[in-house]
Amino acid sequence: MKGIQSTLIVFALLAFACSLASAFDPSPLQDFCVAINDTKIGVFVNGKLCKDPKLAVANDFFYSGLNKPGNTSNPNESNVTTVNVDQIPGLNTLGISLVRIDYAPYGGLNPPHTHPRGTEILVVVQGTLYVGFVTSNPDNRLISKVLYPGDVFVFPIGLIHFQFNIGKTKAVAFAGLSSQNAGVIPIAKSVFGSNPPINPDVLTKAFQLDKNVVTYLQSRTNQEPQRIVQTLEVDYQIVSMPTAAFAFLTVASSLASASDLALSKDFGVAINDTKNGAITQELSSLQMQYVAQTPPINPDILTKAFQLDKNTATYLHSSPSSVAGHHLV
Repeated sequence: MKGIQSTLIVFALLAFACSLASAFDPSPLQDFCVAINDTKIGVFVNGKLCKDPKLAVANDFFYSGLNKPGNTSNPNESNVTTVNVDQIPGLNTLGISLVRIDYAPYGGLNPPHTHPRGTEILVVVQGTLYVGFVTSNPDNRLISKVLYPGDVFVFPIGLIHFQFNIGKTKAVAFAGLSSQNAGVIPIAKSVFGSNPPINPDVLTKAFQLDKNVVTYLQSRTNQEPQRIVQTLEVDYQIVSMPTAAFAFLTVASSLASASDLALSKDFGVAINDTKNGAITQELSSLQMQYVAQTPPINPDILTKAFQLDKNTATYLHSSPSSVAGHHLV
C-alpha cells in the first residue's frame, strides 16, 4: 500500500510540475489582477500581490506615449519603448505586452537578443527592415527576410533574433509579446559585458579569438556608451498602418499564450499537405535533413552589435566556433 501511495505522490508531483512548465505566465482565475507594491491593501491571487478588483481604475490598464519616437542617438541607433506590466499594472497575469521600436536611417539596429519568456510578433509601420532569427543546435539556421510597411514577422520564443534598418529613412515597428514581461538578453552585452566579466580564457576559446580581442570587447561593452549625436526628423504620427495594427498585435499575442502546448523544437510550421507532414509539434529528422542552409548573419549587423571591425566579424563567421557549438548538449 505504501508503494502505491508513493507512486501516486510521484505522479501527482510530476503532473503539478508539468502544469507549471506548460505556462510561462499563469492563467488568471478572475477578470484581472492589477499588480501593486502595497502589502496593506493587496491580496494574493495566483501567487501575485494584487489590488482589490473593486479598487481598480482605468489608469491601471492605460499607457500613453507610443505615438512619440524614441531617441536613437546611441551606438546601435535604435530605441525600444516597452509597455509591459511595469508600465501597465493591469497586464499582470494576462500574458501579453507591447513594444515600439525606432530605427535611425542607414543602419539602425536592434542587435541580436533573445526573449526567454515570450514569442514576438512584429509589424513594420514605416521603413525597410532586414530581420531574422537563428535556430538552435545542431542546425543554427538563419531564417531572414526583408520587411516593408504592413509586413509581419514572428520570432519564436527563446531564439536569437534581430532587426536592421537597411533603408535611407527612419523605420518604426511595433511588436506584441506573449508574456507580461518577456525579458530580454542582449547577446553582445551578456557575453562581453557581464558583471563580473566572464574569464577571457573562456571567451577566447569559445569564439576562437585572440585574447587581446576578447579583452578589448569586454572593455568596450562595459564602458559607458559613446553617444552618437544625430539630427532626426521628428514625426509624431505614424501613417503607414491603420490603428488596427494594435488590435492585431494584442489578439495575436493573446492567442500565443500558455494555452498552446510547449514545443520540444524551435517551432512547428503548420502545413495542409498530409503527405509531407505529420500531426506533431516536432520536425522529423527526415525533413530536417533536406532543409536548405541559408547565409550567415550579415557582417554589418555583427560589426555594430559587437563593436568590431568588419574583418573580425567576417573572421568569426569562418572560425571553428561555427561548428564547435554542434557538440554542445
